[in-house]
Amino acid sequence: MQVDLRILRYDPERDAGPHWVSYSVEAEPIDRVLDLLHRVKYKVDGSLTFRRSCGHGVCGSDAMLINGRNRLACKIRVEQLGRRRISVAPLPGLPVIKDLVVDMDGFFAKYRSVQPFLITAGPPPTRERRQSPEERARYDDTTKCILCAACTSSCPSFWAQPDYVGPAAIVQAHRFIFDSRDEGADERLEILADQDGVWRCRTIFNCTDACPRGIEVTRAILEVSAAIVERQA
Repeated sequence: MQVDLRILRYDPERDAGPHWVSYSVEAEPIDRVLDLLHRVKYKVDGSLTFRRSCGHGVCGSDAMLINGRNRLACKIRVEQLGRRRISVAPLPGLPVIKDLVVDMDGFFAKYRSVQPFLITAGPPPTRERRQSPEERARYDDTTKCILCAACTSSCPSFWAQPDYVGPAAIVQAHRFIFDSRDEGADERLEILADQDGVWRCRTIFNCTDACPRGIEVTRAILEVSAAIVERQA
């Protein structure tokens, strides 16, 4: 079948601003949006620019705004969209470098700001740091994050205040705050208690809906907020 693929394109060297371009693309119901983008790039217009790597929903590099929702182009199929007109645009709220490629520097700076690594005191142990299954389960959900930015760029609070650390960074902080082996929870909670930390969340649940890994993002944010309140009590 033929699909009308509309792509929001922008070349800063040639264009005054973003504009929609339509392509008629042959597609099968089980084709992914990424397959359609490849057909345009390889057979119609080689200048089309987008990120992709693994093609299997693991790397998170091909997150885009597809039919008005943040999704991974490598995971969403034509049949899931239920129509023959598909629109693809870059992730909202992030600076566009070219076509579907956005500048992720600010996003990763916020990620680094929450210290997303294990913090421990003293010399390293002679064997692995063990946990019980229950201790591991406490933060299991937030280990699934692939840093695709789908959650953060779907957040109205982030659109309104770009200094907001954002859902993805809070998810990464959650992963270590509740890790029984970590000793840096107080530092992270202090960072996230800032005016641009967790308190900017309005529990709209866009982030949870956008997550391609099914992480309960809003729940994680609320658990971090509760930990801050408990710490300050």
